[in-house]
Amino acid sequence: MNQKADLGALFGAAADTLTFLGLEECRDLTELAAPIALIGAPCATPYRSVGAYCRNAPDALRRATAAFTANVDRHDFDNGGKVFPEPRLRAVDCGNLPYDEKDGAANRAAIAAAVKMIRARGAVPIVLGGDDSIPIPMLEALGAEEGARYTILQIDAHIDWREVHMDERLGLSSTMRRASEMPHIERIIQVGARGIGSAATSDYEDALAWGVKFVPAHDLHRQGVEAALDLIPEGSRIVICIDADALDPALVPGVIGRAPGGLTYYQLVDLIKGAARRGRIEAMDFVEFMPERDVDGIGALTFARAITTALGVIARQRA
Repeated sequence: MNQKADLGALFGAAADTLTFLGLEECRDLTELAAPIALIGAPCATPYRSVGAYCRNAPDALRRATAAFTANVDRHDFDNGGKVFPEPRLRAVDCGNLPYDEKDGAANRAAIAAAVKMIRARGAVPIVLGGDDSIPIPMLEALGAEEGARYTILQIDAHIDWREVHMDERLGLSSTMRRASEMPHIERIIQVGARGIGSAATSDYEDALAWGVKFVPAHDLHRQGVEAALDLIPEGSRIVICIDADALDPALVPGVIGRAPGGLTYYQLVDLIKGAARRGRIEAMDFVEFMPERDVDGIGALTFARAITTALGVIARQRA
């Protein structure tokens, strides 16, 4: 009797559901009509030493929601009502983008093209990674919108300000430095840094010199999420970049850089909801979840739950 019961069946969930929360599919972005579009990006620019090590994350996050597909229209306490308060506000799942571990340029081009198309169709892109190089083409794509200026709220255990690592300038260690070079990025607020990361002290100093505002994890625990939210000007156009290792490894063990002292689930939720009160969320990414390092699906469930809450927050903004 080692076979686990299908607990999703207890709530009426279909075992063969393949989309996030059982949402409707939209494989052709030119036909997108929904206000929110999830799209999986298994890989952008991998380091040669490890390859596309988070490639299985988008599908693992979808599977984590399978048990709740029959309940997506039930009362969600984290959103104060249904996740999607009206049928017209429901998100769609656009599947995964193709990728090639040996062709980072093509991977980045595919991500940028998808984000541009989603924006052109009037929807908010929610990009499910994949490694933390994925935000680079996502952010670049937002620059195609004339006159747009964005505030980045990065929630991450690491600051990602290396100029180059392993001969790669567009890898996961350089995401925020590359963002700082984009003319449409006017502000970067980085929340949750802790422990020893890949950045040198000089990288941190470069970020400060550029104008980054840091709220390390320890400060957030002591001062509360308002220490970060107060840095977002009213009316901002906001991009939220979330790395799974921002959360404490007791909640999300499936990451490559486990470190004690991470954020709680509700601190993350309060940051997302608080950002929505300060401005308009234009795009989000959820990256760096590594299912092979997860423990009994706990991390997938927690991260997928955060994505679900974010969908509800954005749906209410779109209303």
